[in-house]
Amino acid sequence: MKVFTSIVDTQNYLKSHYPKSIGFVPTMGALHEGHIALVKKSIAENELTVCSIFVNPTQFNNPDDLKKYPRTLDEDCKMLQEAGCDVVFAPSAEEMYPSLPILKIDFGHLEHIMEGKFRPGHFNGVGIVVAKLFNIVKPDKAYFGQKDIQQVAVINRLITDLSFDLKMVVCDTIREKDGLAMSSRNRRLSPEARVSAPKIFQSMLLGKKLLLEGNSAFVVKNKVLDFYRASPEFELEYYEIADFETLESIDELNENRKTAIIVAAHLGGVRLIDNYVF
Repeated sequence: MKVFTSIVDTQNYLKSHYPKSIGFVPTMGALHEGHIALVKKSIAENELTVCSIFVNPTQFNNPDDLKKYPRTLDEDCKMLQEAGCDVVFAPSAEEMYPSLPILKIDFGHLEHIMEGKFRPGHFNGVGIVVAKLFNIVKPDKAYFGQKDIQQVAVINRLITDLSFDLKMVVCDTIREKDGLAMSSRNRRLSPEARVSAPKIFQSMLLGKKLLLEGNSAFVVKNKVLDFYRASPEFELEYYEIADFETLESIDELNENRKTAIIVAAHLGGVRLIDNYVF
C-alpha cells in the first residue's frame, strides 16, 4: 500500500499505473468497520482503490469540534492495509488549501434544512473538498455511507450539476450489535454515554412503528419528543420525517415512496447523526 501526502505525487502514481478503474473512498480518518466496508466494496469492484484521509477544516462551523475530531493516521493506515487498500492520500490542510478558497457552492433547499440549518456553511465546505478530491484522484466510482444521508444528497447534486465523470455508490449504514450507527465520533463517548447512545436508533424504530400504524408526522414527532424527554442525557437537535429522494419534510407516509427518519442529537458533548430508511 502506498501512502502519499502530496497531490502531485498521488496524481503521478495513479497516472503511471493506468488502472482500468479507480474506486475512491473519501474519509476524515478515525476509521471504523463502516469505512472498511466501503473500502472492501471498492476493492471488489475496481482494479485500484484509493482512500483519502483528511479532516477538512472548511466544513466545520465549530472550531472546538474541529479541534476535538479524532486523528489516528497510523491506526487508519494499518486498517486500510489489512483490508487491501492500494493507495492512501493523507494531505495536510496546507496541501489542500494553499490559500483559503473563495468559491461558494449553494445547494439550494439542502442548505436550509437539518444539517444545513444547524451547521451553516457546512455543505459549501463539503462540496469544495469533495470536488477537489474528485479532481485529484479522478475515480470511476466513489463510495459513501448512507449514515450521512444529507451529505449523499449534496454530493449527488455536485456530481450531476458539475458533470463529474464518475458513479456514486451509496452503501448501507453499518451498525453495532445494539443498533448504534458506526461513527468516528463514537470513540469520544464516555462509557455512560455509550450505553445510552443506541436510544437514537430506538427512537427511529419508534417513529417507523407509529407511521406504519397510520399516525401523522406531527403525532409521531410529539411522541418522539416524549421519548427524549424521558432520556434527559440527550439534547435533541432535530428529528425529521422526510421523502428519501428529496429530503423534504412529509406529513404522512406514502407507500409508493421511501421514507427517511433523520436524527441529530447531542450526547455527553458529542453530536451524533443517524437515519433510517424504509
